[in-house]
Amino acid sequence: MERKKILFIAEAVTLAHVGRPLALAQTLDRQRYDLHFACAPGYEMFLKGSDLRTWTLNSISSAQFLAALAKGKPVYDAATLAQYVLDDLRLLQAVRPDVVIGDFRLSLSVSARLAQVPYVGVINAYWSPYVEQRYRVPAIPLARLLPVPLAQRLFDLVRPMAFALHSVPLNRVRRAYQLPPLGNDLRRVYTDADQVLYADTPEMFPAYDLPSTHAYLGPVMWSPPTALPSWWDALPRARDIVYVTLGSSGQGALLPRVLRALAPLPLTVIAATAGTIEPGLLPDNAHVAQYLPGELAAERARLVICNGGSPTSQQALAAGVPVLGIAGNLDQYLNMDGVLRTGAGALLRSDRLAEDTLRSTALQLLSQPAPREAARKVAQQFQRYDAGARLAGVLAQLLWP
Repeated sequence: MERKKILFIAEAVTLAHVGRPLALAQTLDRQRYDLHFACAPGYEMFLKGSDLRTWTLNSISSAQFLAALAKGKPVYDAATLAQYVLDDLRLLQAVRPDVVIGDFRLSLSVSARLAQVPYVGVINAYWSPYVEQRYRVPAIPLARLLPVPLAQRLFDLVRPMAFALHSVPLNRVRRAYQLPPLGNDLRRVYTDADQVLYADTPEMFPAYDLPSTHAYLGPVMWSPPTALPSWWDALPRARDIVYVTLGSSGQGALLPRVLRALAPLPLTVIAATAGTIEPGLLPDNAHVAQYLPGELAAERARLVICNGGSPTSQQALAAGVPVLGIAGNLDQYLNMDGVLRTGAGALLRSDRLAEDTLRSTALQLLSQPAPREAARKVAQQFQRYDAGARLAGVLAQLLWP
């Protein structure tokens, strides 16, 4: 049987959007699939040892992406997406895949259709139009200028208009190619694909009236292929371990404050900077590396402190460990709402972070049995899902109907 060619495209604005398709690509049978992977330069270290055929495809910078999120502005303008479409088409022409799988590459809504290549979009379930969500006001200027309750009321009023504004650029590009617009709901823009796969579970993010073209993969786990730091095997065994990583999406600058807040406590802190910040002088109980294998770190920990995003939250919950999310952007708040509904964690605002509150919240999650029991329940739910097998099933339906 001739191998089918699968092209994964990562919109490399954060490490999560690179790691997730990399993790999925590693699960597929090399006897059946010829696997290709495209992303922006700068992520070569994460492809070490991979047998994927790699391609370079430009993305906007992480700094540009994060600056737009911090201001609550549209991430892409129409000109950027129009250039993305041209870049995609050149890549699709060069690779000629049987299926393209994109993670937050919004331009595939246009380019994959023009190239007549089946398009699978990977997204978190909380961005689905079929999943009810609570929209907390993120750490945008509105929330920094006003008390949070007032900012929340104003955000509730303007959010539909903001979603409509964020939808304009892609709709404009679609019209230029005589494709129908996707409307004013940003969730429709984010989930426009021939097949949409949620990197989540329905237990955490239940859907209603889900169409047959939408399905749950379950959690998608990925850790950077990095060597363990020299201190890994020398950590004191008598102390609880707290794993801290604030990721690549904006909260890295808070790491020194988190380490200071945990410094007085009788525990060991292991932290990853994700290459975003120099932590400065370390407290005696802290050990820091640029990157850590997140799944192993979560398994060693009794508490995981992160930015509230899904990749690290899923690693923690898969290990049955509670999550303390210090959320900034809307994506992180949406994910943490799912965590909070399970009872397996707590949420703090990045724009209102106080060291004493962080310390007391961490102590509560470490000492109370309920969050740990809730996390163990989620871990049992996660075990029912094999993201790689579910992706393989979707590809089989597309390629061998």
